[in-house]
Amino acid sequence: MTLSELIQPVVEISKRAGDCILEVYNREQDIDVDYKSDDSPLTEADLGAHKIIEAGLLALTPDIPVLSEESDEIPYSVRSQWEKYWLVDPLDGTKEFINRNDEFTVNIALIDNGVPVLGVVYVPVLKQLFTGVAGEGDGCGAYLTEGDGQPVAIRSRSVPAKVTEETPLIVVGSRRHGADALKRCLTRMRQHIGPVEMTSMGSSLKICLVAAGKADIYPRLALTCEWDTAAAQAVVEAAGATLVDTELKPLRYNQKEPMLNPFFYVIGDTDFGWSEILEPVMAPQA
Repeated sequence: MTLSELIQPVVEISKRAGDCILEVYNREQDIDVDYKSDDSPLTEADLGAHKIIEAGLLALTPDIPVLSEESDEIPYSVRSQWEKYWLVDPLDGTKEFINRNDEFTVNIALIDNGVPVLGVVYVPVLKQLFTGVAGEGDGCGAYLTEGDGQPVAIRSRSVPAKVTEETPLIVVGSRRHGADALKRCLTRMRQHIGPVEMTSMGSSLKICLVAAGKADIYPRLALTCEWDTAAAQAVVEAAGATLVDTELKPLRYNQKEPMLNPFFYVIGDTDFGWSEILEPVMAPQA
């Protein structure tokens, strides 16, 4: 199957997983939470969505392996041999889910030689669907579907020609991670570009805001895992933006044993001169 032929079946899988998540989310009682070895939270919804996605993808593409956040650990000696594989976060933003603030997503990406070439980010509560497919022609590009509506093409935006209080640089960031480094980054942007409007949000929705032209940049100056970013990277790159490490090189997947990402930036306007502005905050601070 081509990428454009795969996208709709993957969308349907993500929606089934979203329905499973909402079944738990909409219960009146508190959400039961367990904790993994790294102290990250785990719920019934994470595991239920994982089972639905894994079964759906293996039925759709039996020859393509699936790597999920909730998979049993797969040795790097095995996965390093994979040319193509599905990379999944069944419930991205589990803390947002537990806090019931609606900002959590289902993330499914197809990785081809380290590059995310297809991505689906589904927001179950809001019924928002972001999709991205690499390539040219029908079915490729980035789209946002709201509820039962039709997919609408999305595109990252250019930095305003003149950044002012009326037309500020829009930065999106995490509520919980990398606050000090983000503050330094924002200070640098204000000094070199102009007024900044800051928006905080959970999960991979931050990346999707850049894809949809609702934000100019997302500095992620704290650690993430590969399944946190892959699907949204496919969307944002299909929308004309880029997701790069602190050397401004595109993130690539399955290139090393630890599945941690480096610090990164999601940049909407790839023609803007970001390198001089971002350089002083590239390295983690001691």
